Amino acid sequence: MTDMTVNSMTGDSGPVQPASKPNLDKGFNPLTMIIFFGILAAGLLFVAYSIYVDIDATGTKVTTYTPFILLFVALLIALGFEFVNGFHDTANAVATVIYTHSLPAPIAVVWSGMFNLFGVLLSSGAVAFGIVSLLPVELILQVGSNAGFAMVFALLIAAIIWNLGTWWLGLPASSSHTLIGSIMGVGIVNAMLRGRDGTSGVDWGQATNIGKALLLSPLFGFALAFLLLFIVKMILQRATPALFAEPKGSQPPPLWIRGILILTCTLVSFFHGSNDGQKGMGLIMLILIGTVPTAYALNRSLPTSQIEQFVKNSTAASKVIETKAAGYNVIGNPRPAVTNYVSLRQINEGTFPSLAVLVRDIADQVTKYGSLAKFPAEAVGNTRNDMYLVSEAIRFLMKDKESDLKADDVAVLNAYKGSLDNATKFIPGWVKIVVAIALGLGTMIGWKRIVVTVGEKIGKTHLTYAQGACAEITAAATIAAADGYGLPVSTTHVLSSGIAGTMAANGSGLQWSTIRNIAMAWVLTLPAAMVISGTLYLVFSQLF
Repeated sequence: MTDMTVNSMTGDSGPVQPASKPNLDKGFNPLTMIIFFGILAAGLLFVAYSIYVDIDATGTKVTTYTPFILLFVALLIALGFEFVNGFHDTANAVATVIYTHSLPAPIAVVWSGMFNLFGVLLSSGAVAFGIVSLLPVELILQVGSNAGFAMVFALLIAAIIWNLGTWWLGLPASSSHTLIGSIMGVGIVNAMLRGRDGTSGVDWGQATNIGKALLLSPLFGFALAFLLLFIVKMILQRATPALFAEPKGSQPPPLWIRGILILTCTLVSFFHGSNDGQKGMGLIMLILIGTVPTAYALNRSLPTSQIEQFVKNSTAASKVIETKAAGYNVIGNPRPAVTNYVSLRQINEGTFPSLAVLVRDIADQVTKYGSLAKFPAEAVGNTRNDMYLVSEAIRFLMKDKESDLKADDVAVLNAYKGSLDNATKFIPGWVKIVVAIALGLGTMIGWKRIVVTVGEKIGKTHLTYAQGACAEITAAATIAAADGYGLPVSTTHVLSSGIAGTMAANGSGLQWSTIRNIAMAWVLTLPAAMVISGTLYLVFSQLF
């Protein structure tokens, strides 16, 4: 007997149309490739023009082009990381709208790429510098040196290798996990090369915070999506059964359901851009600082009002630090003692006196020139390093029980640290634009493999409209919360686990082979990235 279904609106009955797979195999269109390479060329020209304008604004005379060749190669690798990131994470945002026939695949991909761009442009930068703070302080202070470039090349190439490998296998792996593992690998090998314990090469406090976000976000995604679908079913299933149905053939869903699914896809795309798009930004800034410090070491656009506040905060912070330094004098260069504290997090009799000297020196320089834009070329790099070093030292001291700081002291130091960060931790608009372009182009090229895994291989039944919406809402909310706290999370893991949660709540069943493979990629990503990046850093440090 033919299976029948009853239309929820009219009561008419008719044969059930099994949900059909979306058509993902569109023929090759030469115009698409022309547009792709046109955008790529325009983006690279925009990068070159922006760097030229920024350097010209400083009045610096270019005597050799060798650093700029190295800069161009490094930027290509950094943007290549964001391009491959688009293969993985952004593809998740479009899987639900494609498999519910809410949008054709080509339109969904372009739509997602556009809102990724908006997300990147409106991002705060907190995630970018949260990632950078994992790097060894001595490499950040010498980012323009051979060791600094070995570090950047090693961690970015390692991340690209692992991301490409997991993408080729169709495994939704985490670009965040990969990049953080790469950074940790470089940090450990760098410490060992310097004769220290490998564990001292990583800021384990920051790594723990980020690790918790990466570990808990997929579990949170599964539980929240499960609970959300369960509640929505209880409230709406009788009133709107169409929401809980599978797509009929290749027909799009009712208009209001379609609107919900497109909205949730849009939100995931936007918040993905605002979070994941930042991961390469901090590294791009390190590259720019290392090769063109005159233009990018200090935030030359900082307004006069913030400079005045900087001086006030410096005066207040000096009083706090000098009180702790009472009775001790610094003879010689104060920087090694502060660098040693940041690297080892062990307070000794030279920590506070040396820090006091650096704080006074920075305040004197800022007062002398009156504006960051007026700093001479020969002073910019050193001042930036001093500011970064003091900022990191204060960050650790505020958490260090041995520092014995009172609540009022912490508030004063925190305000001063904010002034230092405003002067050194900034991202030019053009960097955000080119990262957004790289992320969007990556989505348009490599989306299919991950979309098929998310859309077909997690649950045993076809994705329903409600499942798609609940999984996307969960992903958008989780990523937005993480972005607010400056923590990186994996869009891939949050959305994949969200879809698994809706399948479990719906009693649809899970394809355990896929779940096992995703879990293996989740577990192996961190150690694999650490091994690859550590090995590459060892090789590059010898070559350079």
